[in-house]
Amino acid sequence: MGLFTKDIKTFDDLFVHTLRDVYHAEHQILKALPKMIDKTTDGGLRDALSAHLVETEGHVRRLEQVFQMLGVEAKAVTCPAIDGIIKEANEIAADVADKQVLDAAIVAAAQAVEHYEITRYGSLATWAKELGREDCASVLVATLDEEKAADTKLTQIAKGRVNAEAA
Repeated sequence: MGLFTKDIKTFDDLFVHTLRDVYHAEHQILKALPKMIDKTTDGGLRDALSAHLVETEGHVRRLEQVFQMLGVEAKAVTCPAIDGIIKEANEIAADVADKQVLDAAIVAAAQAVEHYEITRYGSLATWAKELGREDCASVLVATLDEEKAADTKLTQIAKGRVNAEAA
């Protein structure tokens, strides 16, 4: 089911569909992060990705909480965007032999994921407020804040040493 399907008739429908999209994304990220962690050689990057793996488990629980608040089934719909981002990350990781360059590629891939999540959670939180669901919005904003913090941490790691070591 694509974003602009006949199943989406109302703003509420769009909200639920996008929740299901990001629910799929979070599950795919839970599968991808351990592989990224295993491939990195930078200890700070490994620690940041490991911490974000734990946070991502919490993001799934929060989404399930929002589904419950809305009284709708917590189910995923395919998210071609995250699937593509993860596929590209896997292809790059398979092609890079130099471990320092691979660490830089992993940071960039992880940031692509974070940026996607930031757009989704930002929209969802705004939409929840517009729909009069401050309860849902507060849960979504908590995740949005964690995604932004993870992106900031990755930027610090990249600028602090990973990119310089790759160069």
